[in-house]
Amino acid sequence: MTRVLKTIRGLTFAAAAFAGAIALPALAQPAATPAAATTTAPADAAAPAADAATPAKVPDIVHQAPTPGIGQPTQSIGLQPQETAIGLEAVQMHNYILVPMMAVMSILVLLLLLWVIVRYRAAANPVPSKTHHNTLIEVIWTLLPVLILVAIAVPSIRLIAHQYSPPKADLTIKAIGNQWFWTYQYPDNGDFEVVSNMLPEQKDVAAGKRFRTDADGPRLLAVDERMVVPAGAVVKIISTSNDVIHSFALPAAWTKIDAVPGRLNETWFKIDRPGVYFGQCSELCGARHGFMPIAVEVVPPAQFAQWVASKGGTMTKPKPADAAPAADESANAAELSDTVGNDTANATENKG
Repeated sequence: MTRVLKTIRGLTFAAAAFAGAIALPALAQPAATPAAATTTAPADAAAPAADAATPAKVPDIVHQAPTPGIGQPTQSIGLQPQETAIGLEAVQMHNYILVPMMAVMSILVLLLLLWVIVRYRAAANPVPSKTHHNTLIEVIWTLLPVLILVAIAVPSIRLIAHQYSPPKADLTIKAIGNQWFWTYQYPDNGDFEVVSNMLPEQKDVAAGKRFRTDADGPRLLAVDERMVVPAGAVVKIISTSNDVIHSFALPAAWTKIDAVPGRLNETWFKIDRPGVYFGQCSELCGARHGFMPIAVEVVPPAQFAQWVASKGGTMTKPKPADAAPAADESANAAELSDTVGNDTANATENKG
């Protein structure tokens, strides 16, 4: 009996010791709370650093208001004021070659008609002349049109050669026609895209929606997103279409190129003066053909960089694929091929 009591007492003591061992960590747990607080504090302190590492959104530039008479239709019967070297050359050809030539030919033909009407009327010639051949007149009316065509062809061919011999591009933009809006992609600046729609008049939109103002541009020409380019840069336009044939036309830059589905066409312009220049789709493309304008805003290079950053782009051009490693690999492959060929030839000779 005594042995049983001792055994029960030992078990009770062991159970009490085990319970005390379990209780000790529970008592020590409050002491660990400051450590947890200490661990949490650096995480909270690191939160501002993480926020600082996130780049802040770059604000958009302050867009320019268009200048009356520049880059838009005018009341003049002549061409729009030109802002490119190609445009100035074309205007000079138009003003100093084509217009004088048309005026001289029109006056000459009118005088000849009047002379024939008066000189060869029935009252002055009761007996008609039977002349049916005159060598001098035939030579004149053959050579004169040829000389006129040569006078037009020489400056025309020179102008076309200048227009289709662009310098190295500083910026490439892909202009994509859609029914009935434009999208502009900037592959040199992160390949972001801008969607450009015509701005409606105030009376045509619901309250709170954006509408056209004079700061946006003339009626039927103002857009919600302009194509922005840097001043003095050679801009290469690659045009195509997602649906039907459109045409990218900017009269002040003497630029017009068709946008054809499944095909890439190319043109270029270089405008030095900052401002806003308007154009329109110049190919009948459907019911709303007259409602897909083009607006190009030329800004200083610093503002262009800010605008690109505001659209999520970058000013770093993508680097072309390095051809040197490929050339080295080709050379190594050729060398290995020669070595294998020599070894094969030596083995053949040894067998012989």
